[in-house]
Amino acid sequence: MDSVDYLRFVASLALVLGLLLGAAYALRRWGHRIPGLALPGAARTDRLAVIASLPVDARRRLVLVRRDDVEHLLLLEPAGTTVIETGIRAKDN
Repeated sequence: MDSVDYLRFVASLALVLGLLLGAAYALRRWGHRIPGLALPGAARTDRLAVIASLPVDARRRLVLVRRDDVEHLLLLEPAGTTVIETGIRAKDN
């Protein structure tokens, strides 16, 4: 390989890296306007929240989860998750 091949390799690598950086910048700048694309820092509404958590014993925990305007009571344990109650209407705070 002569110096022209090395120069061509370096120029190609710089071009590819520049294109990748340009695409990353464009997605960060305008990505939140693309439907179905969620990027960190993009405006979004949280539909899921953990409202309360209470330990039952050393291995089990009760968790109240809200999705949209409906709450669900879950029992978390090492063997799995059990739904205790579902369809609880959320209180308006």
